Amino acid sequence: MLTGKTIVLGVTGSIAAYKTANLASMLVKLNADVHVIMTQNATHFITPMTFETLTNNKCIVDTFDRNFNFDVKHVSLAKKGDLFLVAPCTANVIGKVACGICDDMLTTTIMATKAPVLFSPAMNTGMWENPILQDNLKKLKNYGYHIIAPVEGRLACGDIGSGKMPAEETLLEHILLHLAKEKDLKGRRVLITAGPTQEPIDPVRCITNHSSGKMGYAIAKMAVLRGAEVTLVSGPVAIQPFTGIKKVSVTTAQEMFDAVTTRSQDQDVIIMCSAVADYTPSHCSSQKMKKGDDDLNIPLSRTKDILQYLGDHKPKGQVLVGFSMETENLLENSQAKLMKKHADLICANSISSRDTGFGVDTNKVTLISQTEVKELPLCSKEETADMILSHIADMIKA
Repeated sequence: MLTGKTIVLGVTGSIAAYKTANLASMLVKLNADVHVIMTQNATHFITPMTFETLTNNKCIVDTFDRNFNFDVKHVSLAKKGDLFLVAPCTANVIGKVACGICDDMLTTTIMATKAPVLFSPAMNTGMWENPILQDNLKKLKNYGYHIIAPVEGRLACGDIGSGKMPAEETLLEHILLHLAKEKDLKGRRVLITAGPTQEPIDPVRCITNHSSGKMGYAIAKMAVLRGAEVTLVSGPVAIQPFTGIKKVSVTTAQEMFDAVTTRSQDQDVIIMCSAVADYTPSHCSSQKMKKGDDDLNIPLSRTKDILQYLGDHKPKGQVLVGFSMETENLLENSQAKLMKKHADLICANSISSRDTGFGVDTNKVTLISQTEVKELPLCSKEETADMILSHIADMIKA
């Protein structure tokens, strides 16, 4: 995913530097060319040899180091890097960059580069909340630098609060947001639904389905990587959304209907990937229904058809995509759904194979529009999501 990309990691004097070693390893596994610049203070927490072993590149610390082939290193790395990430970044380095001070290799190289620069602050809560630091962060943002906000947790000093550097996986997601994909959906607003709904019978029981949300979350991830402004309306699932996605959590079909329809008119693309209940109990008991000796009959009422509503109220230029999961007559049923719902594209897939459908990491989808039927190969859900979005991007261009 990062083949051909050069990433420069800046490491400053913080105990959180141990996380950056793992991040460097993760980047190398994605085929990135990783270079590390350390401040002198950072070497008290982790050694340059650690990064050299992980990246197979010399770790730069001393601005005047003579033990390498001659080039003006702060200029060559500044030109070579596709992205800079300073993680962990101390209040000291934030202050120096904000004020244009270049007194070591890291700050000098940041000043020289035109590549995107991301800062991941790591410090004591009191330092993080200091108004001077906050002013310096505002300066960096005004200059076009990117700030990855710290998270709350237990800090090395023993305090509990903000200032903790995010996990390596989160830092990687921020890098991928900038570099992983061509931004062919930049400026497009995309709304995606994912996961099941839960229709309550009583405070304990509900009617639901086997949807894991994996396909919808994969589409949301690939869409934000391609530059889209993504809103994810999600039923109850055990997945965390990718960095940069706005998540709206819902439970019932009615809640999903309301969340989608109140936002639908502002969207360029809507992808209905969720498994919405077609029926809901006509009455939800306020107390747990006790088990009896006889069978239980639960009257069901029809839920609102979200895709039908969207098709009937679709603004000009919007691309509406539905999903069709079938056990038989896949093409016939999906083509009928395309016409009835006034959709632009139906992604049809069957649950007849163990490699497709609910809960698994692979899928095989057939794209059906009014002009063509295109069968996609069996592949991971992220790869499927990317192919679906490429088809949608072509539809937008057309």
